Amino acid sequence: METSATNENKQVTLQISGMTCAACANRIEKGLNKVEGVYAANVNFALEKASITYDSKVVGIGKLEESIEKLGYGTSKETADFQIEGMTCAACASRIEKGLGKLPGVTGASVNLAMETARVHYSPGEVTVQDMENKVRQLGYKAIAKSEGEKGGDHREKEIRHQKRVLLLSALLSLPLLWSMVSHFAFTSWIYAPELFMNPWFQLLLATPVQFYVGRHFYAGAYKALRGGSANMDVLVSLGTSAAYFYSLYLTLEWFSQGAPAHHGPSLYYETSAVLITLVVMGKLFESLAKGRTSEAIKSLMGLQARTALIVRDGGELSVPVEEVVPGDVVLVKPGEKIPVDGEVLEGASSVDESMLTGESIPVGKKPGDAVIGATINKNGMLRVKATKVGKETALAQIIKVVEKAQGSKAPIQRVADVISGIFVPIVVGIAIAAFAVWFLFVTPGDFAEALEKAIAILVIACPCALGLATPTSIMAGSGRAAELGVLFKGGEHLETTHKIDAVILDKTGTVTKGKPELTDVLTEGDEEAFLRLVGAAEKNSEHPLAEAIAAGVRARGIPLPETEAFEAIPGFGIRAVAEGKDLLIGTRRLMEKFGVDAGAAYEAMARLEEAGKTAMLVAIDNRYAGIVAVADTVKETSKAAIGRLKEMGIQVIMITGDNERTAKAIADQVGIEHVLAEVLPEGKAEEVKKLQAAGKKVAMVGDGINDAPALATADVGMAIGTGTDVAMEAADVTLMRGDLSSIPDAIYMSRKTMRNIKQNLFWALGYNTLGIPIAAIGLLAPWVAGAAMALSSVSVVLNALRLQRVNVRHK
Repeated sequence: METSATNENKQVTLQISGMTCAACANRIEKGLNKVEGVYAANVNFALEKASITYDSKVVGIGKLEESIEKLGYGTSKETADFQIEGMTCAACASRIEKGLGKLPGVTGASVNLAMETARVHYSPGEVTVQDMENKVRQLGYKAIAKSEGEKGGDHREKEIRHQKRVLLLSALLSLPLLWSMVSHFAFTSWIYAPELFMNPWFQLLLATPVQFYVGRHFYAGAYKALRGGSANMDVLVSLGTSAAYFYSLYLTLEWFSQGAPAHHGPSLYYETSAVLITLVVMGKLFESLAKGRTSEAIKSLMGLQARTALIVRDGGELSVPVEEVVPGDVVLVKPGEKIPVDGEVLEGASSVDESMLTGESIPVGKKPGDAVIGATINKNGMLRVKATKVGKETALAQIIKVVEKAQGSKAPIQRVADVISGIFVPIVVGIAIAAFAVWFLFVTPGDFAEALEKAIAILVIACPCALGLATPTSIMAGSGRAAELGVLFKGGEHLETTHKIDAVILDKTGTVTKGKPELTDVLTEGDEEAFLRLVGAAEKNSEHPLAEAIAAGVRARGIPLPETEAFEAIPGFGIRAVAEGKDLLIGTRRLMEKFGVDAGAAYEAMARLEEAGKTAMLVAIDNRYAGIVAVADTVKETSKAAIGRLKEMGIQVIMITGDNERTAKAIADQVGIEHVLAEVLPEGKAEEVKKLQAAGKKVAMVGDGINDAPALATADVGMAIGTGTDVAMEAADVTLMRGDLSSIPDAIYMSRKTMRNIKQNLFWALGYNTLGIPIAAIGLLAPWVAGAAMALSSVSVVLNALRLQRVNVRHK
């Protein structure tokens, strides 16, 4: 995926092939970070992806891919074929070719005029088939994809199919070798092994394809790593299995040179190398299958999307794939169908199930002028919807994008694993050599085979696969489960930081309260209708929930609202506007003081309204006090329970608001908040966050409005209520899609569970190696047992991470 940032900074995600352990990921990461123009590179071993932020003026995608290939790894490419309609001459073909070639991620495009086809080579992480079709449409032609080249799972599915075939071959060849080995034990003497299985030539015939065909990628990986001055899992496996194979080959040739006496067959270790490779391949297959399950959240989100849309074109109805809907199209949505795109209702009335997005099980009524969201379900009435956002712009696509970004990012705790895995392999090789020397010289003097067996066991048991998977698999599973619960973490670092939170600051309006207040009181000494006409005209320009309530209340009284000649929002104070030639000020006491308006006569009435839990606003016309308008906002049903849960978790809860102290305390009392900060300006909210941080608190700020953005950005973790403004969501680290305060303890609980899971994985991975190496060194571990244990360690780490997908957060 390609996203433009400031200046020429861009971000790209590339699918990497050929990685076998965390050391590979570290190597690619270091190599990419050395490339001129690359600001940051993050390689996720579990996802097999590299996320790179770079300056497109300095370095291009081709150079990045070349750098990865130089390190000995590959980047997955896809090919898409299209049927092109509308071309008339060679200039058309050239135009399409150039247009497609300019798309980010497209490495080659060729258009055949005679056959009216196009073939495009591209990186699936940066561009989709739909992007290409849209580009051709923009150029004035039509492209119809002939193949599905953009399925995200294709790369992994192909790899898994290949792994299964290789494992089957390896197992069939290794089974006779394992059979012959098992029959040698005293306690298994009753097992019959055919004479052929004992023949060294037959064992060599079986072991060689396993060693050099099935195990060829271990050699290739080891060569690339060593050539680049590093070591990885492949080095350990190659060393261990090669030692067993070539020592057995030496013994075989020696036996043959002695005339191949039937009564004196040598003790061979072909089964050690073959069974080891089979077990490692089997472990990698199980690991791939389990890793595939960690991205179930993305798959389920993608499964919510509608496949087709019924649109009105040229006076008729036409069913088209949802990818072909463009902004401005009129979409017909029948009862029971999914709404295919984000849009605005033009005609019809219905109720829509938005639970997939908001978690609210009660359908929401929709009428002309209301917004609808793609993937939500139309329950009863027919709707005509004007498409406003399609493809990557829809709310669901944005959610998927955030989850993918979080799953592909690194948590700071992963640095521990990265550092360890970077130095682990050379240390293990040193320990294996030392163990061989000790056994060969002192424990079993001169017994090369015995000493070699111990060294092989150490090399195999110490593979750091589990260490590389410990963190990313938990991040993937944890962030995916959080997304299902309506909590979007923007990155692994935010998922980690959230578990440390011990103070939560809540904005009042739209966060603790519903943010949909109603106009309740109008106090004016003049003509009420004329007064409200001016007030409504000014307030209709503001995005603030209180302003919307006043404007709606005025309209409900049947009073027409004139246009304003000027409008200015003064965050924390109120608004200033000009309507019908009159200068209007609407807001707090401080707003009146700021502009020198004497409103002292109104303060007593204002206090009474505020004590009743209402928000009262002073109005001045032409710099003279003119009256008061008051609105009342109701508390969300879930706020009290959610705040109770936060307190149970040992978290301090503070409510902050620009509203007056009386109203704020009235609301706080209803939900059980003891700490209230009222009449705080937007920049003041950020200052309050800093004060708590200075006192040693890890602070989460929760808000939904544009005036919360500074505080959201200042806090250790900024949480935006998903029903709020795009600005607030952009400034936040966590988005609470359900607009529900219960999502705050949910987010903290999921973060705590994920971090506990990561620590369990790291403990298991490190503990396994720490215990396994000395056990192998003292000779208590046969190499094939070490291989099985190594394979199981990786699988167990992934399976432990998958437990996060079943976490139940409620009432915890």
